[in-house]
Amino acid sequence: MSAQTLAEKMISKNHMGINIASVTIGVGILTFPRSLAKATGAFDGWISVVISGLCACLIGWLLAKLAARFPRKTFFEYSSIIASKPIAYILTSLVCIYTMLFVSFEIRAIGNIAKQYLFYNTPVEMITLSFLLIVQYSVVGSRIAMLRLNLLFLPVVLVVMFIVLLFTTQLFEVENIRPFFSSDWRSLLAGSKDVGLSYSGFEIILFYTMLMKNPQEGTRAVTLGLSIPILLYMTIYMFIIGVFSADVATNLTYPTIELAKEVEIPGGFFERVESIFFTIWIMTIFNTCAMWLDITVLNLSSMFFNVHKTVWVLILSPVIYFVAMLPQNLVDFFTFADSVTYFGIGVVYLCPILLLIIAILRGVKSNE
Repeated sequence: MSAQTLAEKMISKNHMGINIASVTIGVGILTFPRSLAKATGAFDGWISVVISGLCACLIGWLLAKLAARFPRKTFFEYSSIIASKPIAYILTSLVCIYTMLFVSFEIRAIGNIAKQYLFYNTPVEMITLSFLLIVQYSVVGSRIAMLRLNLLFLPVVLVVMFIVLLFTTQLFEVENIRPFFSSDWRSLLAGSKDVGLSYSGFEIILFYTMLMKNPQEGTRAVTLGLSIPILLYMTIYMFIIGVFSADVATNLTYPTIELAKEVEIPGGFFERVESIFFTIWIMTIFNTCAMWLDITVLNLSSMFFNVHKTVWVLILSPVIYFVAMLPQNLVDFFTFADSVTYFGIGVVYLCPILLLIIAILRGVKSNE
């Protein structure tokens, strides 16, 4: 990396879009069909996916506009310019708490799902700890190298998802998706709120725009990055309702994995496709955890620049692991997930948009 030029260390618009898509397609894609089917009770839930996706694109566009006004500057630095250093310290600290909680949620999700589908006799504590140690190793290394893993992993995940959907077409029943357009606007809006929690992740544009070759292309990167999850979520929901029906989907904890379990590949070459599906999906969740932990370290380092990145990782990891182990059951786990997401709405959605409004009104921009 030391022999590379600055341009080679920067990431392009398409690369940023892939990073956003990868961090968005995490644990939420495994669970959102259940909450969406419960809210809408019909095939019309795909409309909620589109509505929520368009709202995410709008918010992401605003966040990208904020970061683009201050190229090559961290969130703490441009928050200090717009507001003041004391406020920037408070906001950045809240962001660090949110990103740490998000990592805790993701690694606990890995522990729960892996125990249920892969490692029946392994304690969830050991699965979670093992995964966290691997994430640590990734974050301690090169930031650009970690981000470029998405270029390798995301296409593999999408191909596997396509194969799963392809082999479930024969199980699709038209009767399960009828009647069409039977949901009222209230249920569609409720479904949009529920599926909106699964779009969390595009806010990384606030922190990684400083690594882009052309920060002004951040808005296009957000649009590109969110278009992939929108299309993927729509397709998955349609297939889950078509295969299981809305009534059955509401009673499945992880409907997407259950859909993979229904796959029967001719010849019996693979008998447990869901295990292969989940093993591949771990790569996306790994990238998601690595990016969120890296963002935590990035923000802390911007406030306390004398502390090395490795030290921050070693300090944060026990806290993240302890928080991940607090939920005692699935009810506690999903409550924890909702709490983290609602906390994030205030910290990484509303506060940055408020900063953007203040920056526009005051005419504040970076001099670079």
